[in-house]
Amino acid sequence: MSTIEIEYCVPCGFLDRAEEIQHALLEQFGDRLDRVALVTGDHGVLTVAVDGDVVWDKAEDDYDVDAITRRVREEV
Repeated sequence: MSTIEIEYCVPCGFLDRAEEIQHALLEQFGDRLDRVALVTGDHGVLTVAVDGDVVWDKAEDDYDVDAITRRVREEV
């Protein structure tokens, strides 16, 4: 079982995106995950980490929930 953390920038208003990612991951992998946690952050952050390893970062990649889901699939 894996743990996923989605860190998102509160001042930037990224909560909606973080929740969209969370929902997609729970739909796809809910039975294989211990938790999908939303972690508050700042400075424009929006990242997805599986078991502590960042698999997607807004600073480096386009926002695409399907692409994020594929990256998580490789890890869980």
